[in-house]
Amino acid sequence: MIYTALSSSIVASLGMLLVPTISRELDVAVSTAQWTLTINLLVGAVVTPVMGRLSDGPHKKRLLIVSLLIIMAGSALAACAPNFPVFLAGRAMQGLTYGIVPVTIAIARRYLPPERLAGGISSLSVTVATGLGLGYPLTGLLASDFGFRTAFWFAVVFIASAIAVAWWTIPDGPDDQAPRRPFDLRGAGLFGAGLAALLIGISQGPDWGWASVWSVVTIGGALILLTIWVLVSLRTPHAMVNLRVIRRPDVLLANGAAIGLGIAMYMGLSIISLVAQAPESTGFGLAVPVLWAGFVMLPLSVGSFAANRVVRALSRRVSLTTFLPIGASVLTAAAFVMWLAHNHLWELMASQFLFGVGIGTTYAAMPGLIARSVVTEELGSAVSFNQVLRTLGGALGSALSGAVLTAHAVTAGGPPSEAGIRLALAISAAGCAAVCVALIVNLLRGGVREPAEY
Repeated sequence: MIYTALSSSIVASLGMLLVPTISRELDVAVSTAQWTLTINLLVGAVVTPVMGRLSDGPHKKRLLIVSLLIIMAGSALAACAPNFPVFLAGRAMQGLTYGIVPVTIAIARRYLPPERLAGGISSLSVTVATGLGLGYPLTGLLASDFGFRTAFWFAVVFIASAIAVAWWTIPDGPDDQAPRRPFDLRGAGLFGAGLAALLIGISQGPDWGWASVWSVVTIGGALILLTIWVLVSLRTPHAMVNLRVIRRPDVLLANGAAIGLGIAMYMGLSIISLVAQAPESTGFGLAVPVLWAGFVMLPLSVGSFAANRVVRALSRRVSLTTFLPIGASVLTAAAFVMWLAHNHLWELMASQFLFGVGIGTTYAAMPGLIARSVVTEELGSAVSFNQVLRTLGGALGSALSGAVLTAHAVTAGGPPSEAGIRLALAISAAGCAAVCVALIVNLLRGGVREPAEY
């Protein structure tokens, strides 16, 4: 299951360094090519809670295999796309990668023995960060030597191997212990439409202008749809997301940390590639070629993997509630290091390692906090909602970073200034520090609970 989750996470990151290449090869503007990232994020955010709810049902293995087949088909479509719209359709199909981790966590909860469950869930939860760190250098190597299409053919082979692993390792047949419930189509439609509108408004806000009619209508409409979704879900017996579960202290803590840290740290992470690849003439760029730019993110993968090992080793003796402020403290240190020192490649890589340690610590703790607070048949839904909040936090952080850089561009519509880069990194550091303080206050007020079996 870890291999399956890691494979999908690596595939999700394949397009992130390729926007300039895709713009050139498929003859579209860079702003249009950015939709290769936006469409992937949109589909992922919409389908993740749907996949999470379905994973609470009896057909977990079938759901995982079918999802991986769709991702593989999308990768093949992107690899051989004759034009940009077809390529975009392939990237949309790859958006299902965001829902794989909650599905594998639900499978782990059902089939792993109790003594391996805590470690298994924490390992699965950090595959997103680990996959990001591995996917970037793979993309750089493949795209530089063989063209961007090769990266997507690699995804086809990688996902095919993940399907084989899942087929042979996960028990066959339906889960007889899982409840058979009607699917909340109305809730899924409202939530999907509202979240899609919100993410489109956030991602396009810097281009449209935050006070423009398009931004106001899109974001305002999204908030109305999400409000209706909340009201409908509270009256639905088997809602797609059980909002009453979300109000439990541990679940609320994990979700609050997910969106708060997502906003703060992605403001910094979204600037890494820009700083690494920008020309030295900008005053902040390091002029790293795309072949090596991906390796800047490799320490993130190493740090998250190392932190996960530590959390697994200590989870029986240290409360999961304690790991959140520890991870947030490391993220705060990483953000301050990047703000104050980003003029050399080794400084960027050092900050990425610290980011990885912080992400690995917090992401390993969040699903554990949720798992000990909800029953098995609600776990997939609850974890998938946490994943959506991480995605939403990342989108908000990236949009806020883009707004700051646009406002401090050298010329209107031109590249960002060094002052804009420093301001965005300073806001990221301040945001991480604020969330860290809030988590420490919660801990000191008695937020610690003894380690518990999931």
